Amino acid sequence: MNEQSKQRKIFQPIIFAIVLGLGFFLGSYLTSSQFTSRNIFFKTNNNQFNKINDVVSYIEQEYVDTINEKKLVDKSIEDLLQNLDPHSAYIPLEDVQAVNEPLEGNFEGIGIEFHIQYDTIMVVTTISGGPSEAVGLRAGDRIIAVDDKNIAGIKISNEDVFKKLRGPGGTKVKVSVLRRGVSKPITFNITRGKIPVRSIDVAFMVDAETGYIKISRFAATTVSEYKEAFAKLKSKGLKNMIVDLRGNPGGYLDAATALSDEFLPAEKLIVYTQGRARNKTKHFSTSEGDFENGSLAILIDEGSASASEIVAGAVQDWDRGTVVGRRSFGKGLVQEQTVFPDGSAMRLTVARYYTPTGRSIQKSYKDGIEDYNDELEKRFKHGEFKSADSIQFADSLKYKTPGGKIVYGGGGIMPDVFIPLDTTSDNEFTRGIFAMGLVPDFAYDYVDKNRMMLKAYPSFEVFNKKFTVTNNLFDDFVSLAIKNKVPVNGNNIALSRSLVTNQLKAFIARQLFGNDGFYPVVLSDDKAFKKAVDIVRVVE
Repeated sequence: MNEQSKQRKIFQPIIFAIVLGLGFFLGSYLTSSQFTSRNIFFKTNNNQFNKINDVVSYIEQEYVDTINEKKLVDKSIEDLLQNLDPHSAYIPLEDVQAVNEPLEGNFEGIGIEFHIQYDTIMVVTTISGGPSEAVGLRAGDRIIAVDDKNIAGIKISNEDVFKKLRGPGGTKVKVSVLRRGVSKPITFNITRGKIPVRSIDVAFMVDAETGYIKISRFAATTVSEYKEAFAKLKSKGLKNMIVDLRGNPGGYLDAATALSDEFLPAEKLIVYTQGRARNKTKHFSTSEGDFENGSLAILIDEGSASASEIVAGAVQDWDRGTVVGRRSFGKGLVQEQTVFPDGSAMRLTVARYYTPTGRSIQKSYKDGIEDYNDELEKRFKHGEFKSADSIQFADSLKYKTPGGKIVYGGGGIMPDVFIPLDTTSDNEFTRGIFAMGLVPDFAYDYVDKNRMMLKAYPSFEVFNKKFTVTNNLFDDFVSLAIKNKVPVNGNNIALSRSLVTNQLKAFIARQLFGNDGFYPVVLSDDKAFKKAVDIVRVVE
């Protein structure tokens, strides 16, 4: 190594130290010179300090790129609420109407049920009393244009259909349709109006004394719809009743307490709510219930939540009826909606629900939102859907009803009679056909091509008694599944045949008779429903 190299090697650490020190000095200098005045911005009086507003304002003024302040604020509020609990939420202005419509009991549009098939909007039925029925739109019509713009064969989505056909009441929309037997398109000028969103999916007599009512949500009109349905069934001889709350995600607290009041005698606690900033509020039954003594069963499952759990919990805790099915979802948090000046809204959790025995309905969310959202899948994997014994309850979660029955807290309502999930037909074939929606597609196509022949069934009673899914019809459906590349083998077909046959008949009945045809067929193969029928018949 020459002398020059030796000297460079000696001085390298010294040079590096000088450069590093200079870097720290410059960094410190730049920080102080560039940000001293901005730091003062954050040194306001604590009583006047609003960190969120100040940060948003600072970003808007100083950020390197142009920002959309509205989107930034909306996203910030959304994230803030999501970190509180699984059900506090921010609702942007553009989503408020869609979120509220199912609970308010109506929306504004033309009044049809539709089905998108072969990339075309097919009218399933017109809603009774709605604008489309009034102008003569029919089941089977194919909508090909809206306001003279083609909408067939353009990969239209359900959301696109809503945007085109819904609108403020009193506004007009031109709809062009193709109809079987008519060579040219037919054009209708439809004035939009209020369309009811029903809470009661179906109500019918199972036998001479047993009525069945399925409730899909707890909305502003739920109780009035229930009273109307109950009165009709009562006039037909109802003495026993099954109320189906499976898959019902809940809704308004007032609707839940009013429905519970129909089943309970006066002065019974239905539910109470309590929160850190909200006093304990108790809701009691009155003497005005119309079904306080008859034999009653409530059907629930893992999709029954919130208001559904209030009803099931009240009936169970007062030994008023039998709860049948599987453990409910476990949503016992009370949200209060606040509307902002721009029309957007916030739903903030302000309290918890408790059943009459003191059980909290809410399941735990201590492990975070993602874990909470995966909880039903974990129940399935753990075996809870197949066996009630897989659910482990601590002694501290046991409560006793006035009749001496043990009930459980810890999240959701545990049924009195457990009905396991039927997985007999769960295989690649059934998963494939249901994921692709092939059953309703096939049923719609079958009805559309055979409307003249199907006139031989003037009522559901005649249809249910005489119509069968023949081997040829079933084979045609399997051919459709093969065409759509659904995995098919003989064993899976054999295991699935009963389920698929029942579903095909049910969806054909829906095309002809609506839910009044669909549910009686589906329920004929439903173990929880059958068990509930047996229970209410025995308990007089």
